[in-house]
Formats: sequence, C-alpha cells, structure tokens
Amino acid sequence: MDEAFFPSPFHLSLVTEPIHTERLIQFVTSPRAGAVVLFLGTVREVTGDRITTSLEYEAYAPMALAQMEELAEEARSRWPIERIAIEHRLGTLQLTECSVAIAVSSPHRKQAFEAGQFLIDELKVRVPVWKKEHWADGTSAWIHPGLPENPSHGHAPEHGHAPEH
Repeated sequence: MDEAFFPSPFHLSLVTEPIHTERLIQFVTSPRAGAVVLFLGTVREVTGDRITTSLEYEAYAPMALAQMEELAEEARSRWPIERIAIEHRLGTLQLTECSVAIAVSSPHRKQAFEAGQFLIDELKVRVPVWKKEHWADGTSAWIHPGLPENPSHGHAPEHGHAPEH
C-alpha cells in the first residue's frame, strides 16, 4: 500500500462490530515485507471441562489502546516490523466469532511469526480487556489466566485489574 494512505505503522482499535481481516491484511501489506502473519482468536466451545455458550468482553479503552501502542512499539523495537494491526472485539460474542486479530508484516516470516506470538501473548497479560465466560449450565464468571475462577457479580473487574482475552 502507498505510505501516504497509512502514515502510521500501527492500526490499533477496540471494535463492537465483527473484525474485518481483509482490512487488517491490507493495512500491514508493504512492498518491503515478504511476510504477513495474521492471528485470529476465536470463541471456542469447550474450555477445560466446561461448555461455553458465549463470551462477553469489556475494556477500559484509553488504557487498553495505550497498552496496545506500547506493545506494538516494543515489538517493532525487537523485530524488523513494517506494520502492525491489532483489533479486539468488545461486547457479547458467540461461538466461532473472532475476538481478537493481530496482523504483522516484516521482511521475513520468522520475524513476523515471532512478533505475532509476542503480541498476542503480551496482549493477554497487559491490556485491560476483560472476558466473561457464559456456560451451558447457566452460570458465568469473569476469567483471568492463572487466577482461580470468581463467581460473577455482573460487573467487569475494576479498571486496571484482571486483563484477559
């Protein structure tokens, strides 16, 4: 794509509508990049021994976007990245819907794969987006990796606590 159309090397957003992967791929495509990697996180039906019916995502948007930019900058400082696109869905998502998409372009595939994995792994830890799982038995809870399940009180954790995807 022409640099004039995309002056920033990053496209970072929180969205309430379905993620359009074609747009992300178009954004990261560059004549200087021989690799484009696209990661999609989707809503799966089985988590452990529980049947999931849907997921609900909430975010503290200003902090989430700032953290996404920090991660993108960090990735670009570690690998020869041309462009990065990250979109995360908010709201209620059904099975198989895409909750997060990360697209990375670089001169070579190894760097693009490594940067993409770094971005999703760190996004799950650092970015204040919270996930509430709704299960087939009618129960639900806000989930964070590495922490015990907490019964849902109908609200996301306080801003700045328990980021998850």
